[in-house]
Amino acid sequence: MFEYFDVVRSLLDEVEQAEAESMERAADLIAESIADGRVLHYFAAGHSHMLGEELFYRAGGLVPVNAIVEPALMVTNGAGKSSHMERLSGLARIILDDARISAGDVMIVGSNSGVNPVPVEMAAEARADGVNVIALTSREGSRATPVRNSVGKRLYEIADIVIDTHVPCGDAAIQVDGVSQKTGPVSTVVGAAILNSIVVRVIEKLARRGIDPPIFMSSNIPGGLEHNEALLDEYRCKIKSF
Repeated sequence: MFEYFDVVRSLLDEVEQAEAESMERAADLIAESIADGRVLHYFAAGHSHMLGEELFYRAGGLVPVNAIVEPALMVTNGAGKSSHMERLSGLARIILDDARISAGDVMIVGSNSGVNPVPVEMAAEARADGVNVIALTSREGSRATPVRNSVGKRLYEIADIVIDTHVPCGDAAIQVDGVSQKTGPVSTVVGAAILNSIVVRVIEKLARRGIDPPIFMSSNIPGGLEHNEALLDEYRCKIKSF
């Protein structure tokens, strides 16, 4: 059981050592964007969409975050269907056009494999529209998986900034004796740690500029609802889900 803890610690250590520069660049880009009154967007399909929900409307998190969550790409709305939809060329453009994104905004695109049409096309289409794209992906997993999109590239080959999760190919990281298939998926826990650490850094950078960072309070704390409502009023016109 605790081997999983050891594996996650090891992966986080790898990320801290190898991805510090990329994460710093991402934090700079996001802080600059928010300082200009813009919104951070997150898009992913399948289980990777959960990281968008981790960033969105989150106590201790940034208010100007737009989680682009397409129901057809969520496993809870039909697991098999979501896998097929993620491989549907052209869907990304439809989702992007509906997402209230402007040139100069920042978008994080999450995809562990980084080869399927929807996340790759989303990154390519967003960049063509002048959006700054940050990829959250596993280079190892991506290189081991055949490209399945019309762009002919992997996600990490398209983005302006790439943050490698160092997640092993196939995501599952624990080999149990006597069992052929590995267990213990790690992409979600590692991805959440990466994104939350970047949020902390963004808030630090905004504060150093003399900007009061727009941070959600828990609505369960006295005054939390009032605090949040004031911030929501500022961003409702920019974030569809508010």
